[in-house]
Amino acid sequence: MNLRPPGLEEIEAARARIADAALRTPLIPLEAPGDQEIWLKLENLQPIGSFKLRGAANFIGSRSRSELERGVWTASAGNMAQGVAWNARRLGIPCAVVVPENAPKTKVEAVERLGGRVVKTSIESWFEVFRTREFDGMDGVFVHAFSDPDVLAGNATVALEILEDLPDVDAVIVPFGGGGLACGIAAGFAATDSEVEVFASEVIGQAPLAASLRAGEAVSIDYTPSFVDGIGGPHVEPEMWELANELLAGALLVRLEEVAAAIKLLAERSRVIAEGAGGSSVAAALGGAPGARRVACVVSGGNLDVSRLRDILDGRVP
Repeated sequence: MNLRPPGLEEIEAARARIADAALRTPLIPLEAPGDQEIWLKLENLQPIGSFKLRGAANFIGSRSRSELERGVWTASAGNMAQGVAWNARRLGIPCAVVVPENAPKTKVEAVERLGGRVVKTSIESWFEVFRTREFDGMDGVFVHAFSDPDVLAGNATVALEILEDLPDVDAVIVPFGGGGLACGIAAGFAATDSEVEVFASEVIGQAPLAASLRAGEAVSIDYTPSFVDGIGGPHVEPEMWELANELLAGALLVRLEEVAAAIKLLAERSRVIAEGAGGSSVAAALGGAPGARRVACVVSGGNLDVSRLRDILDGRVP
């Protein structure tokens, strides 16, 4: 699939389309050690606790009522699932979600509260859905969690908000899962002719983008699941690799211990609850973004199981 980055007109249209669904989230400073100025783009404050509401709202809002008659479905570890289910409930249409067998309980229960039908499958089978866009028993319109132009345009609206609130930002760090948020935000900056650099944050052992950037081509890795469930995987989808290689300034690797420490710091100093993926960008910023003095971190989501949060606040890595 050939996937191109959205242009400014498409991003502005997405912004108007999702205005009654997604919040314009705040950008706040983080009290942190070091010389780097760190800001937090709090997408964890969206109605579903994640940025995924933006892409889901733009995708579904771009479809006619007749197209959506049989409902929508997606494959997600939990956050895009909630975004699709939230929008489906608002329209009164059916929603089904394919989740991996290790999907966090907090996210699965949230999907069910929103009226979504949850179908669990193996991690391998779940990753395959992103490639095939098919799964037995699913009906209606498939909403891809990251590899779709309307989803990218919805995500790109984050870049416009950051530029308005912090026009002299040097770099933005974005958690990298499928790549839809990082590439969408980078496309947003590119569409405005901004020179802001966008870095991906990845966790060691779950970092296919960093490995692909080193190799100069999309490669597979030995993937190790962890409490950081919203990002990482065994590979980068080919079309997302092309976009990431074109748009991103690089990938910053962090350890699980650093992510847990960043989540603890956010809770203690900013009263912000971030899930593993959302904490990864802050962990990367605390390690230092190359050549940047003023850095914005996208706290992509806050849907963290209470038991994991308890472990982290007690100084343990879940």
